[in-house]
Amino acid sequence: MPLESPIPPAPDETAARSLGRSRTIALIIASAMFMEQLDGTVLATALPAMSSSFQVEPTYMSIALTAYLLSLTILIPASGRVADRFGSRTVFRAAIAIFTVGSLLCGLATSLSFLVAARIIQGIGGALMMPVGRLVLLRAVPKKDLVAAMAWVLVPATLGPILGPPIGGLIITLSSWRWIFYINIPIGLLGIVLASKYIEEFREPARLPFDIKGIVLSAVALVCLMSGFEMIGRGMGSLVAVGGVIAVGVAAGVAYWFHARGFDAPILDFGLMRIATFRTSVVSGALSRISVGAMPFLLPMMLQLGFGLSAAQSGLITFVSAAGSLFMRAMAPRFLRRIGFKNVLVWVGLGATVLLGTCAAFRPAWPLAAIYAVLFVQGFFQSLQFISYNTIAYADVESEAMSAATSFYTTFQQLSLALGVAFSATVLAVSSRFWGHEQLQLADFSVAFVAVALVSLMAPVLSGAMDPAAGAEVSGHRRRPVSPVNVAPAE
Repeated sequence: MPLESPIPPAPDETAARSLGRSRTIALIIASAMFMEQLDGTVLATALPAMSSSFQVEPTYMSIALTAYLLSLTILIPASGRVADRFGSRTVFRAAIAIFTVGSLLCGLATSLSFLVAARIIQGIGGALMMPVGRLVLLRAVPKKDLVAAMAWVLVPATLGPILGPPIGGLIITLSSWRWIFYINIPIGLLGIVLASKYIEEFREPARLPFDIKGIVLSAVALVCLMSGFEMIGRGMGSLVAVGGVIAVGVAAGVAYWFHARGFDAPILDFGLMRIATFRTSVVSGALSRISVGAMPFLLPMMLQLGFGLSAAQSGLITFVSAAGSLFMRAMAPRFLRRIGFKNVLVWVGLGATVLLGTCAAFRPAWPLAAIYAVLFVQGFFQSLQFISYNTIAYADVESEAMSAATSFYTTFQQLSLALGVAFSATVLAVSSRFWGHEQLQLADFSVAFVAVALVSLMAPVLSGAMDPAAGAEVSGHRRRPVSPVNVAPAE
């Protein structure tokens, strides 16, 4: 009697397995990114306690934040090339391990210089973890499941800044600041185990040469630009010093541009900007991320300095925007399937920008429910907007260019977020000086919110040039065919 061939799984069962695997991979990557996001916001809360422990001025502790950002900025462009050479799973696991070791060393730090060195090690891990984690997702998840998977991955970007301050305050109150780093160790070890079990190895068969000159030029450009933005945002240095740093960054960037045009495999490939969907996501997304960088900076300060609320009270209000963002995560695939990427980026993006500008009108006399409503809907709209940006960017990128695309995209994502803080801080300072305020007033925050909204308004305008069918394979959106009922027959 011949053996019966196994019955293949039903299409619905296969689809369910595919979606379940996509979610598992997305959650592994999201957990690693959550660890990285949480660490930064927790650290900001712990800086006063750490300065006391190291017996240094609190203002000196900002170097612990800057050292991490600079190592992150230098290495992100090379992350995709490293993943292609050594394998995406290997590099992702190594990134988690490096970040975890850096966390352990931070917890063991006995001086500020020790801490800075440990933060640089953390930055090396973080620089590989973010773009390579996204690359793993793009290579492992079918395009039809990408929107749902990306929605899961973007959760830590929302939760980290929310949970960081209260968790940091709780740890410092009940124990030592060192535990804000030690909590990363079990998360990191679990991430390594899960990545080994569920993530497949992938490496490009063709080994591209490392672009040493490009790495140096891009590092100088990015470090100088990021440092210049930081100096503006923190009010550090003279106008000449800040201008000099930014000028060096721009010069290095121009030098890199000419170098990249004559190099076959540049570390940051501007040739990707020929892809219409990728170009729209990078340019419009950068304009929109001005608001993402500015919002966590402006809103808490406005509520505390302008409204006279405590840090705890302002935190309860700013949480509402994140709650709207989280509420959107599960609904994003349905929205995109129904209305498509272009309508989301134009109309939802416009709604998010208008609601951002509405924050300029917030006053203590406003009913709290009205403020909650504006922030909740703004977070809801903005979440859908950025799930769309982060997904449409890769809709038309070929698999062999995916690593270059993730490095390029993540680099400019970091730059635009830093620019958001610097731009809003600059507008606050200019407004305060113009009106002759020694201390920031509520009106200064209103000016800053309007300025940020005007910049972000350019994003939906530019997105209007997209093809209505762009990314249909990813979103599942299909334009309805014209009904023949109302079409007159030919004579």
